[in-house]
Amino acid sequence: MTIPNLSRVGVLVNPDSPNYLPVLKNAMTASQKAGMTLVPVEARNPEEVDTSFAALRRENVGAILVVSDGFLLSQRQRIVQLALRERLPSMFQQREFAEVGGLMSYGESLFEFYRRAASYVDKIFKGAQPGDLPIEQPTRFNLVINRNTADVLGITIPSQVYVFADEVIE
Repeated sequence: MTIPNLSRVGVLVNPDSPNYLPVLKNAMTASQKAGMTLVPVEARNPEEVDTSFAALRRENVGAILVVSDGFLLSQRQRIVQLALRERLPSMFQQREFAEVGGLMSYGESLFEFYRRAASYVDKIFKGAQPGDLPIEQPTRFNLVINRNTADVLGITIPSQVYVFADEVIE
C-alpha cells in the first residue's frame, strides 16, 4: 500500500455530473471491501472546491480521490494546490492532474480520447449516421506518478508501484 494505515479517504465529486451516483456507489463498495471509510464531498463551483477541502480537514481524511468531470478538470490547479496545502496524497483519473502536482493518476489519456473523438467527427462528416457508430470503451489506462509530490509529502512509494507506472514525473 502506498499510504500506510490509510483508513479514511475523501472523495471529491461534482454532484451535477451524470456519473456522480454510479461512480460514488462503486467507490463505496470498493472501499468497504478494502476496510476503508469514504468521505464524499461535493463541488459544483469554485467556491465549493475551497469549502470541500475545509470539510475534508474536519473529517480528518488521510488522502483524496477526485472523480473528475469537465468542471473539476478545469479546477485541477486549485484542487492540487489545496491538496498539497492540506498535505493530502491525491489520486486522479487524468494525467493532467499529476502534471500540475497531483500525486498519482490512473485513467485513460485525454489526448487519446480526443484523437478517437476526431475519428468519429471525420466519419460523421463523411456521411455516417452518429447512431450507427459503435460506442468505444478505453482499452488502455495509464498510471502516472509525480515523484516530486511524493517527496514534498514525505511519501515513499514502493518500487513495485513504480514498476507498473507508465510515466514518472520527476
